[in-house]
Amino acid sequence: MRGPVPPLLHAHRLQGRPQPGLQSPPIPPYTRPMDTGLAGKAALVTGGAGGIGAAVCRALAAEGSGVAVHYHTSRARAEALAAELGGVALAADLRREDDADRLIPAAAAALGRLDVCVASAGAWPTEEVPLWEMPLERWEETLAANLRATFLTARAFLRHAATTRSGSLVLIGSTAGIFGEAGHADYAAAKSAILGGLLLSMKNEAARIGVRANAVAPGWTLTPMIGDAAADPALVARVTATMALKKMARPEDVAAQVVTLASDAISGHVTGQVVMVAGGMEGRIV
Repeated sequence: MRGPVPPLLHAHRLQGRPQPGLQSPPIPPYTRPMDTGLAGKAALVTGGAGGIGAAVCRALAAEGSGVAVHYHTSRARAEALAAELGGVALAADLRREDDADRLIPAAAAALGRLDVCVASAGAWPTEEVPLWEMPLERWEETLAANLRATFLTARAFLRHAATTRSGSLVLIGSTAGIFGEAGHADYAAAKSAILGGLLLSMKNEAARIGVRANAVAPGWTLTPMIGDAAADPALVARVTATMALKKMARPEDVAAQVVTLASDAISGHVTGQVVMVAGGMEGRIV
């Protein structure tokens, strides 16, 4: 025979159900977002003048972080964004070792500290070229703009973080690095290396100096890079065919995941992970 129900368990069973003589407690309004702990910190966003990069800069600034907007050729856009956010614009060709090695100390000096690095710089060649026709020059240029630039950025940031014993590094990959992309084997290979061997090796090494390393892999995203493609209903139907959510991402969708991974308060026990922002994409239509 059962004994009396313990008071706490009894209260738990009644919670949410109207009971005679009992008044349900009011539900407090949702008045503020989760505290990311990024206020007062400083972040460098490479490729910060681009579509996704600019959204990341704005999202980090909205959390109270100081932001350094890196650019290579888009000086006017980078300076305008930095002025909007009260940050700083810094130039560097991240394919060059000396430029990458100068950028991180410059960002730390300009912001007074450096806690977060988002490696967003990269380039997607617009022309579709099958592998058997791909010139070696294009292959090497694409890997330099994506894989080499990410490696040099990460290495320079980790050298800085080795002195502070803390930090968060977020790499920007692509679903091309997960599913491949016909006509862009060079780009897919570079992004696959970033999301695979580079990230999975780096997260173990970075943990020794108190740094978390993660990645975001966007799918088709509405940025200037894709031009007028989003206005083509046939193309949109094709690229969203394997997505549960039949739509392209916004840059802000990607930026929100970057903020989540950059935050020690939210993702303090998360490292070596790839978050795909692609509407539940399961592959490509060949």
